Amino acid sequence: MSEGDLAEPLRGGPASHSGHVLPFPAAAPRTVSFDRQELQAILNLYGRKVAEGEWRDYAMDFLPDRAVFSIFRRTSEMPLYRIEKVPKLSRRQGAYAVVVSSGLILKRGHELPTVLRVLDKPLKVVS
Repeated sequence: MSEGDLAEPLRGGPASHSGHVLPFPAAAPRTVSFDRQELQAILNLYGRKVAEGEWRDYAMDFLPDRAVFSIFRRTSEMPLYRIEKVPKLSRRQGAYAVVVSSGLILKRGHELPTVLRVLDKPLKVVS
């Protein structure tokens, strides 16, 4: 093999014309993320709460075992709520959960819109 033979597969992709596959350096670790519909549902709720003045900031974390959308009243505080997606729990309790800052799970379920309703309940006037 000459140097030209080794360079050829890199120009056209990982497979050479002879069917050999060159290894890629290191594959990126897989992470869990929200899909477009899930993120749209979360951001719709978030936008309404920002308009009402309840929430001000958010953060998203994509980890190997879960995706987390954290909601803050102020940036420097602990998150008020975390919306978590844990695919490993999808057949059991449900992949989605809303967790408060103390770690208490407010709602867990198989469908994100159902779980998000716990955060979208209207406030009641107490006299």
